[in-house]
Amino acid sequence: MDDPFDPFEWKLAHGRSLTLGPTGLLMAIINVTPDSFSDGGVYDDAEAAVSQALRCLEQGAAILDIGGESTRPGAAAVAAAEEQARVLPVIAALAERTDAILSVDTYRAETARLAVAAGAHIINDVHGLQREPDLANVAAATGAGLCIMHTGRDREKLPDVVRDQYRFLDRSLEIATAAGVERDRIVLDPGFGFAKDTDENVELMMRFSELRGFALPLLAGTSRKRFIGAITGREAQQRDVGTAATTVLLRMAGAAVFRVHDVAINRDALLVADAMLAAKRQAQKKYGPKKHGPKKLGTENQP
Repeated sequence: MDDPFDPFEWKLAHGRSLTLGPTGLLMAIINVTPDSFSDGGVYDDAEAAVSQALRCLEQGAAILDIGGESTRPGAAAVAAAEEQARVLPVIAALAERTDAILSVDTYRAETARLAVAAGAHIINDVHGLQREPDLANVAAATGAGLCIMHTGRDREKLPDVVRDQYRFLDRSLEIATAAGVERDRIVLDPGFGFAKDTDENVELMMRFSELRGFALPLLAGTSRKRFIGAITGREAQQRDVGTAATTVLLRMAGAAVFRVHDVAINRDALLVADAMLAAKRQAQKKYGPKKHGPKKLGTENQP
């Protein structure tokens, strides 16, 4: 895909797909956890999580991302059985009650396999297939869509933020290819906030368009992250306006999917960004690519 705004058919499990590119899509965060950094304990039982997921659909979410283990720095590890007890009933209930696209936020191959069997269409791995590479085999066998995220945790990073993206994600893509995962099932996530300080996150936003070299759709997960708090001075639950600002900036830079806590505010932000992008495409279609600055008023007929 040369142009990130051209249609890309993202193939998913159970014969489903999503068209990425022409308009930005929202992935709602459904944390079935007691300790997530901004909403831990709010939706930590199945009934509350399902109710929140249905609200997110009403507000405009295209994808529901259900997770059972907090990925905040310093969070306690959760046993696989506990993770599965949290997410599987939510996925099964949503699969029965809606036709929504469902994602499971896990790095565990067995959790992913059970989640797809319960109705999930996407596997979202914050370790980029490099903690449990067998997850790639599950994605290939089930036909699930795959979100592969970059992380800087537990390894030595390159000093250049974009070079480090390519080093890490190229390895992840090698694992996916070796397992037989087709490229039209893959979306990449640069992993904002995962072992990245404020300056690194801002630079990654500034240079986001350089990630187009992967020729794959990009997912942005900035929602309520610490670097937004560092910039705005806001606590986690008050960072949705700052998040919406990053949504607009990253959409204009080519991001296709946005993983967010507050769907409504980011929906409005995306509508504005997409209106601008549509107007730009229309102008380019009508007048061709702009090569020069604007003419000065009153000079059109001068020799």
